[in-house]
Amino acid sequence: MNDLRRATPAKRPPRTATPPPAHAPAHAGRGTPPARLPTALAAAVLAAAFVTALALSAARLEAIAPPSLWWQALRAPDPGNVRQIVVHDVWLPRIVVAWLAGATLGLAGTIFQQVLRNPLAEPMTLGVSAGAKLALTLAALWAPAAFASVPQTISLAGALAAAVTVFGLAWRTGLAPVAVAVAGLVVTLWCGSVGVALQLLHAPYLRGLFIWGGGSLVQEDWRNVAALAPRFAAGCAIAWLLLRPMTLLGLDDANARSLGLALRRLRLAALALAVMLSAAVVSAVGVIGFVGLAAPALAQLAGARRLSHRLLLAPPCGALLLWLTDQAVQPVSNALGELIPAGAASALFGAPLMLFLLARMRRVQPPAPAATSHAPPASHASVRRRCLLLTLVSIATIALALDFGRGVHGWHFSSVAELSRVAIWRAPREFAALAAGIMLAVAGTLMQRLTGNPLASPEVLGVSAGAALGLIALVLGVADAGHGARLAATTAGALAALAAILGFARRSGFAPQRVLLAGIAIDALFQAVVAVVIAGGGERATTLLAWLAGSTYPVTPTDAALALALCAVLCALTPLAGRTLPILSLGDASARALGMRTHRARGALLCLIALHTAAATLIVGPLSFVGLTAPHFARLAGARRPLEQILLAAPIGALSIVAADWLGRTLLMPRELPAGLVATLFGTPWLMWLLARGRGDRQA
Repeated sequence: MNDLRRATPAKRPPRTATPPPAHAPAHAGRGTPPARLPTALAAAVLAAAFVTALALSAARLEAIAPPSLWWQALRAPDPGNVRQIVVHDVWLPRIVVAWLAGATLGLAGTIFQQVLRNPLAEPMTLGVSAGAKLALTLAALWAPAAFASVPQTISLAGALAAAVTVFGLAWRTGLAPVAVAVAGLVVTLWCGSVGVALQLLHAPYLRGLFIWGGGSLVQEDWRNVAALAPRFAAGCAIAWLLLRPMTLLGLDDANARSLGLALRRLRLAALALAVMLSAAVVSAVGVIGFVGLAAPALAQLAGARRLSHRLLLAPPCGALLLWLTDQAVQPVSNALGELIPAGAASALFGAPLMLFLLARMRRVQPPAPAATSHAPPASHASVRRRCLLLTLVSIATIALALDFGRGVHGWHFSSVAELSRVAIWRAPREFAALAAGIMLAVAGTLMQRLTGNPLASPEVLGVSAGAALGLIALVLGVADAGHGARLAATTAGALAALAAILGFARRSGFAPQRVLLAGIAIDALFQAVVAVVIAGGGERATTLLAWLAGSTYPVTPTDAALALALCAVLCALTPLAGRTLPILSLGDASARALGMRTHRARGALLCLIALHTAAATLIVGPLSFVGLTAPHFARLAGARRPLEQILLAAPIGALSIVAADWLGRTLLMPRELPAGLVATLFGTPWLMWLLARGRGDRQA
């Protein structure tokens, strides 16, 4: 996933033959030109966006002050004229901050993707935004004076603390890209889960953070401009000085070392630069997602293949995207009382744009999944023993969850009479959690194997986002919807998202990277809508947060039986992928030589992954932790081959969610925490410990 991946260190390739990055579109076939978006179309889209943003800005300015006052208001406002003060201290700083924040995120995203060799990397990858938001949440609850006086300092400290934690977890691996990416995602999950738990327990007191969490560009003076401008300028200068080393960082580690690069130092310097840029934006305007991912992707789709070109084009793309979004959303925000944060709205505009650009790209040759480990695999007998042990532990956990609980007399085992009364509502939850954990773990394993990407998870596919959008539409339209209506709404949303994803995948020959980008775009739409709904606060926001965190509250016996049946059917189909995945990992040419129709094979695997994800999401919501980390735990347990990893990941997922549901139901009784949230809170510290010991690099 870099500019020089296939270049040999001994001989410099000619300029006309510089290979594209691995995540860039490759040749569609012999003798065909590179499959990329035509430059003219990309230029037309960017020009139209610029003209639209300029027109909206002018219309907004005219609504504030007549044209005769513009020049004086911009240059030297009259202190006695309120309109001129608003133009000079509110309108203009807001536009400049949008430019600076978008450009800074575009630059940071480009650096992250190059250094980590991952097209899914962005400023939120290393936990920067999650750390800042958690620090502000803690300060708002237990240090309100500091929260009111120095919020920028608190958010900056939280962002840097999260980044330092990530670097510490991956230090033993030499800051290897995979180890840094996995550590960053784990830290992000944990910080986000703690924040969601606090929001669920203290929702009435944290409504302001809901808006800040979506990114607000409202300005009162030029302080944020003065803070962001020099940091962005310094970041551009340092990035340009690091251009050659960062280009070589795109090589695999062996080739980079053969050229005399100090990998750990260079990675630390580049990542520290990207973290500082991201933290500067977070401390100034809050969490603005998607821009750091979309800007480099838009630059690449527009024809920027070399790192130098992406560094030049991504910042203007990010600035234009955030500027256009903010100007377009302001009239709606004012009508709703400033309830649509600009950071959330950026996904509302940027995600459809990315989907449009992806649809315009021609079919590409998908890259072979990357190898993730060179460690010796565990023996078949050892894997079977561990799978049997995990299965027995899962069964014992279910029995314990059904019988052992907390009541008015404290912790106790239920008598036969009491168990007959409580099992009617405990059993459906536990068996639904069991089925959901298995299906998400299997889907996550297949997803990471198919794409060769350790950051891929079932939620990235977009099916969970579609289900959640269906639920949001129902909650907004119907005040008191029943359980059947919710299940129908989530089913319709999941099916619509699945149809959209498969449509994009079919156009690209089911290329994994294109599927991931399309899924991320749909997921960004979902996150934006969620941010808008949550910013409104109230009971709807709390209910939505609980469901998104993986709640088993509304599960009925019928739901549990349906989940178990779907799990059994889908798991019976999963072994069919055992032969397909190893052959696909050889590359398309070798796979075709062995008689495999690669497009059909990838399409079938994507359908299987989507069905696993949709079935689990319909029952208990999007449990993000399990689908992402269960495959990593399976690898840490010694599984290397696809079926072995699936065999270990399935009971790990089941055990995680069943235990989490039991703990969430009993620890804070009579209050409860969702199962997915508890699984993340307890599971991520263990995974952090394993990563800190260096086992993640040796085995994952």
